[in-house]
Amino acid sequence: MNWIVSIIVGALAGWIASMIMNKDQSMGAFANIIVGIIGGAIGNFIATQVGVAPVGREFSIGGIAISVLGAVILLWIIGLVTRK
Repeated sequence: MNWIVSIIVGALAGWIASMIMNKDQSMGAFANIIVGIIGGAIGNFIATQVGVAPVGREFSIGGIAISVLGAVILLWIIGLVTRK
């Protein structure tokens, strides 16, 4: 069941991040899920480095916010690397 919740939260975080970064039209659902899950890991790493308590296993708004922040950072980095 935790995998299902992780996929749903990842998809939500990836979708929100793609809208913030104006990439919503060019990304599909699968890409949103991947970006959201990786973004969640990045966001959690950054949160622990700056002293913010890591998000627990339960579903929370703070967890989504950290995942979205990480996904936005990931999309920004991808944009820098792929910019022509």
